[in-house]
Amino acid sequence: MARNRTKKKNLFQQMKETLDGKLAIGQSKKADKIIYQRDENGSVVKDKNGEKIILKEDETKDKIYSWNTYRTYLRHDKYFVNWCREEKGCKNLSQCRSYADEYLQKLIDENKSASTIKMTVSAIGKLYGESSDDFIKTPERHRKDIKRSRGVAVRDKHFSEKNNAELISFCRCTGLRRAELEHLKGSDLVEEDGKFYLHVHTATKGGRERFSPITGTEEEVMAVVNRMNAAGDNLVWSKVSGHADIHSYRSDYCMRVYHENARDIKDIKNWHEIYYCKSDLKGVAYDKNAMLIASRALGHNRINVIASNYLRSS
Repeated sequence: MARNRTKKKNLFQQMKETLDGKLAIGQSKKADKIIYQRDENGSVVKDKNGEKIILKEDETKDKIYSWNTYRTYLRHDKYFVNWCREEKGCKNLSQCRSYADEYLQKLIDENKSASTIKMTVSAIGKLYGESSDDFIKTPERHRKDIKRSRGVAVRDKHFSEKNNAELISFCRCTGLRRAELEHLKGSDLVEEDGKFYLHVHTATKGGRERFSPITGTEEEVMAVVNRMNAAGDNLVWSKVSGHADIHSYRSDYCMRVYHENARDIKDIKNWHEIYYCKSDLKGVAYDKNAMLIASRALGHNRINVIASNYLRSS
């Protein structure tokens, strides 16, 4: 009689199944965050020991809310478990955990960027349901170290700004991501009170739809509107060059939206409404209200994201 044998899963399969079990696509991350008890004034209530009183525990550490995040974690965790298998002979995730700090130190010694290392910490932390505090201290990220969309990249040599002037202007007026551009239809144009917006609802990050204002000179705005109207129910762009520096154009869009809504810092009486930069940008301040408007127009919800990656001090 044949004996049933269960094939042992390799490290990659173990890792992938663990991450798959944390998928929470479509669920609300905000609803899963920690909730503190508050008084009638909205202030957090503390117990006799000065500790904040928690009404609901944070459930986000064991969940992944977007496919983009999932794919990113999958990639970085794959590098980690493969290294554990090849260098340490690990056969299961439990064995790999003991080498996490050594792996992170290896990345530091190899001068990997702070962003890459921080993402690796997040990926490994998600794999084991732990926070970044459970691992060795890693380098801080600084704006001056960010290489994305700065200077001339190799891909820029294969991309003609002259031949793609319409696409570039469209991006700077709308701030769409590459995937959003590729799925945009002419019917996604919305006009309200004489202003034009794009209803961005397909291929968005985290599944969050938004209405992004079309910004720029009157001529630039109307060029976008005309392109949208001409497309009708069809795709606006049949192809978006892989060499186009979309992140850079989103940064240009962010600056436009911010400055259209920003107050002079000297006129803001409540200091809580001012965002003060730190580290290499110490001394630079932004209007938080305008930052939030720009952040939401880009498809983000946190102002620190655009402060670190999109806004420029000049």
